[in-house]
Amino acid sequence: MLGMIEGNGHPYSWSAIINGYDRAAMARCPYPTILDYLGKQAFESVRIPGARVTHVWTDDPADAPKVAAASLIGHIAGKPEDVIGHVDAVVIATDDGDDHVRRVAPFVEAGLPVFVDKPMATNLADLRQFVQWQRAGKVILSSSGMRYAPELQLSAEQRAALGELRWITSFTCKSWERYGIHALEAVYPLLGPGFETAQVTHREGSDIVQLTHRSGVPVTLGAIHDAGGSFGAVHLYGTKSQLPLLCRDYYTAFRAQLVSFIGLLQTGRAPFDFSQTIELMAILIAGRRSREQGGSRIHIPDMFKEINAA
Repeated sequence: MLGMIEGNGHPYSWSAIINGYDRAAMARCPYPTILDYLGKQAFESVRIPGARVTHVWTDDPADAPKVAAASLIGHIAGKPEDVIGHVDAVVIATDDGDDHVRRVAPFVEAGLPVFVDKPMATNLADLRQFVQWQRAGKVILSSSGMRYAPELQLSAEQRAALGELRWITSFTCKSWERYGIHALEAVYPLLGPGFETAQVTHREGSDIVQLTHRSGVPVTLGAIHDAGGSFGAVHLYGTKSQLPLLCRDYYTAFRAQLVSFIGLLQTGRAPFDFSQTIELMAILIAGRRSREQGGSRIHIPDMFKEINAA
């Protein structure tokens, strides 16, 4: 479990979900949401059999002993590369998509599978590098936990009640670059690949992103920095009815996300095609470009051409 930056408690939470945790040490975790969702689970059930987080490294060395004590991690690495030769895979637990290539490089070059916290890459050059690695046979997985949110796993009855989808909205707090992937990947499985354009309306502390899709269903994503209480709100509008959804079972979502990576390690089969991750990152980068260009409409297929340009 490598890396920890301000505002991201995944080294605590992901490690605890895999290993279990120490109640007293976890009580000192600075992220109350983690304490809340771990505390709602039966204590002995919090772990993933067959997997273990054995090493931790954090950007601030003072954080590593706290994470290790809370999440039952046996070894603190002096530097990230020290884990090479001692682990079967690594998790890069930072959510800065402009800073993942340098963090990931030593491990893919050493032949280790890597899970990269969302968003994998938020600039074109870094996305190209990830694509090159993956095409060279490196094992890389990245996702938002929202892909696995139980509230968004629609039943056949819910789908039938909606009728044909006509509009989707999805919301996140924080910035488009850092958290937009949550709003996007929450609803991406509902439509699948085929996004065509992205256009941003920007105000200070806010990005509203309009997406078009080959299905004809428009998607509106909101990223409003200070609206944490509305995080995970999704609304589906159909020809027969509408369906508001609110993702709050973070534990189940994160556990399923981690199980998907562990399953990849055990079976060699990815939970979804890497082309989906490429498209998701292309949409994030297109939104960023639209904002930088004053709200121009960016065509996603053109982004693919740039990604594949040698």
